[in-house]
Amino acid sequence: MSREALTITTPEHVEVRLEPASAGSRFLAVLIDAIVTNGAALLIFRLAMVILPMGIAYAVFVTSSFLLTWGWHVWFETRHHGRTPGKRALSLRVVDARGLPVSLYQSLVRNICRAIDMAPAFYGFAAIVTLVDSRRRRFGDLVADTLVIREARPLAYSGQLAAERRYNSLRTARVLRAIKHRVSLEEREMLLALCFRAEKMEAAARYDLMEEVATAYRAKLGVEEESISGENFVRDLTAVLFAPRAGV
Repeated sequence: MSREALTITTPEHVEVRLEPASAGSRFLAVLIDAIVTNGAALLIFRLAMVILPMGIAYAVFVTSSFLLTWGWHVWFETRHHGRTPGKRALSLRVVDARGLPVSLYQSLVRNICRAIDMAPAFYGFAAIVTLVDSRRRRFGDLVADTLVIREARPLAYSGQLAAERRYNSLRTARVLRAIKHRVSLEEREMLLALCFRAEKMEAAARYDLMEEVATAYRAKLGVEEESISGENFVRDLTAVLFAPRAGV
């Protein structure tokens, strides 16, 4: 059965292609997360046995195991751009079906449904559903309207592409911190793709689009300076995002 890639168009009119993750890579990611969470729970149990009575230590183990098993995925999916350590290792990420960051509600729903996906053995039902669904979604993804994607290999960056000038007004400690916390991975790829495609745009369309994007990111990053053009702002931002050892 053919697997359909999802192509979305961002508000900045840049198309982004999302490749659904394979069932095998998803299984390995879950296995890595399971090893880490179970190992952490066992470590907590051993430490609890040293300082607590066995009955209480066992209760601590059960509680910690429950919290780690069900809270682990929700925490990382909502706070770390849809990537648990297992998904990060396999270059996977959970997103909304439209390509947007997954919401807390969606993460809770897809992980509550994990109890069904795990039946009758280790993700047996999930494996069947991902093989049938064209976008390799498990039952929890179908209910929560989410998608696990394979992160595309980043576009090759060239210093000339971003047209980084000797003076880049964005290279201040405050702005660098804002960029680090407010610009997501998918936005970085979008900005780089925009810089790649700018040369092929008509002058008027290119000017309007760059000004629109620059206005949005000036507001998002709290940068009021407008002494440079929108295109130079976008290219400076891209240069900061992709420069080696930028700390972003």
